[in-house]
Amino acid sequence: MFSNLAEKLQNTLRQLRGKGKLNEKDVDAAMREIRLALLEADVNFKVVKEFITSVRERAIGHEVMSSLTPGQQVVKIVNEEMARLMGEKQSSLDLSGKSPAKILLAGLQGSGKTTTAVKLAVHLRKSGRAPLLVAADIYRPGAVKQLQVLSDAVGEKCFSSENKNPVDICRESLKYAENEGLDTVIFDTAGRLHIDNEMMSEIKTIKAALNPNEVLLVVDSMTGQDAVNAAAAFNNAVELSGVILTKLDGDTRGGAALSVKAVTGCPIKFVGVGEKVENFEPFHPDRMASRILGMGDVLSLIEKAEASVDQAKARELEQKLRKQQFTLDDFRDQLGQLRNMGSLDEILNMMPGGANLPKEVRQMSLNEGNFTRVEAIISSMTKTERQEPAILNSSRRRRIALGSGTSVQDVNRLLNQFGQMQKMFKQMGSLEKKGALKKFKKGNKGFPF
Repeated sequence: MFSNLAEKLQNTLRQLRGKGKLNEKDVDAAMREIRLALLEADVNFKVVKEFITSVRERAIGHEVMSSLTPGQQVVKIVNEEMARLMGEKQSSLDLSGKSPAKILLAGLQGSGKTTTAVKLAVHLRKSGRAPLLVAADIYRPGAVKQLQVLSDAVGEKCFSSENKNPVDICRESLKYAENEGLDTVIFDTAGRLHIDNEMMSEIKTIKAALNPNEVLLVVDSMTGQDAVNAAAAFNNAVELSGVILTKLDGDTRGGAALSVKAVTGCPIKFVGVGEKVENFEPFHPDRMASRILGMGDVLSLIEKAEASVDQAKARELEQKLRKQQFTLDDFRDQLGQLRNMGSLDEILNMMPGGANLPKEVRQMSLNEGNFTRVEAIISSMTKTERQEPAILNSSRRRRIALGSGTSVQDVNRLLNQFGQMQKMFKQMGSLEKKGALKKFKKGNKGFPF
């Protein structure tokens, strides 16, 4: 996500951090690099100009020049201005008022609107809402069927009708929602291959008939300024309340995310970060700015962990660690829960400093291939072997390697790493029994355990 932009900005700011004193010439040189990085990322040129002017004014002021750590102060300013550019704070959905609440989705074909409608329904369900999806796209072949299939796959309710009038379909769906006790209705309206008067006229008519709580535009972030232009056109026609950016995980530039709020005034409310239903999250401008600048996103990481980790298993694991009973079965379970949080590269980017690790370290320690190999090796063991790795002699290791499609060296490497983990947990347990760990934690707030 925004890898090209992130790398260039981090390199520029890293040079500033290393300076004990900054002068106006240093700031101007850094601003030139940042301007080029933003323009190459397809950020709107007017937005870039305003951003650079704002950062420079603050960077050559008393706040920075008199600071003991001027480089760090400039990084702080860039972080704050970038968050402000994208909206500063999270913009939540307004679903207040008479039930059912109504969310109107609009967008061009190919932006991922129908898939996003289902993701939004699942998100609202997890938040305690009872959503209904409405198939109001009667033009695109297979659009209604696609929404029905996707809805069934995740257990969400979907309304469709033989009626050929989108406005009538939407009205019928509201009566259905009231009868079924559903409190939120999501309308998947028709898109086109390009913006035209017919589409705008229809979306205006639907909005006037429904008076929705939210009018959200779904745009493909990978189209850069085309996405921003589409947002501006829709906003002028129907006055959007927000934007949903899709395919953000594949966007290496970031132009749309950094431009859309400044150009249209519409906040980004959600982002799609993958193909799976769970790859959908509220947009936090401040967290995204920190992630782009390599400062991590600990809050999002914690939220992912809370949503993905089985709390009962976590408590059970804690007891096992205290009793030094951690087995290969437990290790495999932990790998599975970690993978449920998303791609390993994404998790690493959320950790402070994780984005700055050398590529060879990231590829060696945390990649899907390594995790798949480890799971295959453990799954090729018998239950007894997973509980008591000490019994794994050379013949057993050859059998496991053959069964998992790996080498004996891979099996040996895994067992050595697991042995080191057990040794570490044993030392921690010993410290805790002596009370030394508790004293150390008390005096060292940064202790990682």
